Amino acid sequence: MLEMTDGESSKVKLETWLLAGFIVALLLSTTIIIITSSNKDTVYSAYVTDGDTNLQYQQISTMRSSLGDEGKNYVVANTMSTPMLVNDWREPHRTMLVVAAPEKPFDNAEADAIHDFVTQKGGKVIIAANSTNAQTVAEKFDVKFFDAPVVDPNRYYEVTDNGEKTPSDQRKVWAVAGVNKVWDDQFERREYCTNDDLEDSSKYDKCALPILFHRPTAIQVLENADDSTRDTKILAHASGSAFIAREDMDPNNRNNPVLGGNNTGLIVRMDYPGIEVVDQIKGVREGEVDVTGSIVFISDHSVFANHLWDDADAEVTGKEQCESVFYDQRPCWDSLLSNNGTGNTEWNGNQDYFVTMIRDMMEHDNEEISTVITSENSNFYIVFDESRHVTSAVSSPFTEAIGAIVMLTSDTLLKWLIILNLVALLSIAIMVVPEKENWRHVFDLTRFRERPNKVDPNQYIPRVRESLMAKVRQFNDLTRDEMIRKTPSEVQSMVKDPRLIELLYSQQRSYSNEELRQLLQQIRRWGK
Repeated sequence: MLEMTDGESSKVKLETWLLAGFIVALLLSTTIIIITSSNKDTVYSAYVTDGDTNLQYQQISTMRSSLGDEGKNYVVANTMSTPMLVNDWREPHRTMLVVAAPEKPFDNAEADAIHDFVTQKGGKVIIAANSTNAQTVAEKFDVKFFDAPVVDPNRYYEVTDNGEKTPSDQRKVWAVAGVNKVWDDQFERREYCTNDDLEDSSKYDKCALPILFHRPTAIQVLENADDSTRDTKILAHASGSAFIAREDMDPNNRNNPVLGGNNTGLIVRMDYPGIEVVDQIKGVREGEVDVTGSIVFISDHSVFANHLWDDADAEVTGKEQCESVFYDQRPCWDSLLSNNGTGNTEWNGNQDYFVTMIRDMMEHDNEEISTVITSENSNFYIVFDESRHVTSAVSSPFTEAIGAIVMLTSDTLLKWLIILNLVALLSIAIMVVPEKENWRHVFDLTRFRERPNKVDPNQYIPRVRESLMAKVRQFNDLTRDEMIRKTPSEVQSMVKDPRLIELLYSQQRSYSNEELRQLLQQIRRWGK
């Protein structure tokens, strides 16, 4: 039986308590996560396809399908842990991160990673949110998200339910925008983009499309954002009469700020040209090229939702076109669009606009990149960030754990802190582990009585003999094999003590418990 000193026994008890504390903390954390995430449905996910009808309208699964194999044939993926991984992806300048409806705010490390992804790696990012959960990222680009919806008395669309008009909601805003062009005069008519125009960058750069928002907030480019290295464009904004409904729907309430038309941004695009990267596809091309990093901030995540992305779902959910009688004399988006005699200014879902924007951001027309690459959408990647969503109670603990691990191993400072802590723990372990001589083999019959179910009394004598043989072997610095090869006479010459020799080789001799205790004490003293 292996015996330890009192100090060592206390140490074991401490370690046991620490382990127990860790297990309790882990269980409590898991329980809290499960409780807080229970009864919460995942919405605005690119991968939820089996929810009930109303819930399904709030997903972005149709967007994923239209961009992936069933549509434009981009390589579509997702990240479940953290967007800090963006800079580890291959070909970042041909990769787009899409963040829709972040329910969990970004931390500074994640925001820095996204900023570097755009400004240093030439990556593409679209962030759509109607809350301040995206503010940490926005601050890196000198952009501000407001914390309340926009109310626009001049530019809102109508919705019906089974043919019956629902109460008008001035928070359901529409806008007219180009994917890469800004009109100085907000009342100037813009050429309506036809289907043919959307396939040609020389044409879609000059035309515009209507966009419907569900309940956008406002985004604003800060005045100190005078950065000559980037091109900033407010592609869509509310009218001059719009205000931020912080308290109520009263435009005269001083607590509801009026920002002005161009300052009440709905879509802001920032491009960072002239970034040198290595573009390669095995067997096709490898070399440095100049690319443009791009990020687009959208003031409403619902622009990607199925009920606004797809015209069929939009029609079912009652979105009315401009020719509807429910608009009466109020302006509709056709007031800002020129149809060039085609008679068509219809809104066909937000899909047309944002698919075209994605194409433009991906630089399919970059002449420095091989046409073998740019001609195939399958050479470009779109990654949906699912880590910002509240997940199910079952998967949430695992998702949070993965995110924590990635964060700890991705941040340089945290990485070095972990390494230093591991080195410190290893050093402490080396210092506190007892030396070999602090351990000794002791066969104490009182211990045997404490464990009658584990130790057979018939084994007392054999185990005491084993204790003696182990002591002799260690004293003479012999291996187990060397000890086995020793003859009885050789062993007796090493032991020399007649009483101990009798213990080893007498088969007729029996011992009482008291005698065995005395022999154990004698074995301890032997060799000293």
